[in-house]
Amino acid sequence: MTRNTEQPLEQVKLGSQGLTVSRLGLGCMGMSEFYGEADDAENLRVFEAALDAGLNFFDTADIYGPFTNEVLVGKALRKVRGQVIIASKFAIQRGPGGERLGISGRPEYVKSAVEASLKRLKTDHIDLYYQHRVDPNVPIEETVGAMSELVQAGQVRFLGLSEATPEQIRRAHAVHPITALQSEYSLWNREPEEEVIPTVRELGIGFVPYSPLGRGFLTGEIKSPDDFEEGDFRRHNPRFQGENFQTNLKLVQAVQKMALEKRISAAQLALAWVLAQGQDLVPIPGTKRVRYLRDNLGAVHAHLSADDLGRLNEIAPVGVAAGARY
Repeated sequence: MTRNTEQPLEQVKLGSQGLTVSRLGLGCMGMSEFYGEADDAENLRVFEAALDAGLNFFDTADIYGPFTNEVLVGKALRKVRGQVIIASKFAIQRGPGGERLGISGRPEYVKSAVEASLKRLKTDHIDLYYQHRVDPNVPIEETVGAMSELVQAGQVRFLGLSEATPEQIRRAHAVHPITALQSEYSLWNREPEEEVIPTVRELGIGFVPYSPLGRGFLTGEIKSPDDFEEGDFRRHNPRFQGENFQTNLKLVQAVQKMALEKRISAAQLALAWVLAQGQDLVPIPGTKRVRYLRDNLGAVHAHLSADDLGRLNEIAPVGVAAGARY
């Protein structure tokens, strides 16, 4: 596997604990579930194209598949393991048939979850290990205390949280330094700007936006709810239904119009906006197609002026999206 040496992705610090990653990561969830049929041959080509471009930050979780996405990531990255950063997550429990079994932050569950993930990933350590959702029934101090033991044991290098509140972030960080917080953030979901991003910046924690393309909607590829494959969870998501869909489509059309003027794709414009919010943000757009990956990578070379950013702020203010996230 050869690396592209012409314009390799910039490497940036994620948080203040010593983790360095590529400027853009790859969200791997959709390769196994939630976004229609999976094609592992094409998935492996996506990994190869990502590595060629110098992308080294790959995001998975035990529940994706369920369980099969970690196996895919482990297989795809086995030969380059020492050169890549693998992030995974625990806490959302699922059964073998995909059934939802609740959230667990119990210390004993933390330990069993990491051991299962390490086996599926076929690695002896996970670079960045997130609590996928905070367990409302277990003090976060207990969960992070157990996670810190994984660091001491060498099973995990850095700790993260996902979708945590500012108060939870502070309490967790007081137990063991948190390297990254992962939450949904894009032009149509800007709520983290109000309290979450200021909190992580104050504490020296990196921010990893997932769904930076609004679950693919901001690409402009989706014109109707009928465009979703069978088995695509967006068919049942409030933002993609009825009047919400039509309202949100107007936002996408405004983004497309501006992208056309700038001679870049709508996806590149939306991703470039996220990247412009700071070097401490490392978005992880997901894809299962090489052509979309290459398009996304082009965002790192898209320049947005202060006027461009001001226009996008007008197009997509906080709270612009119609419908609940879930």
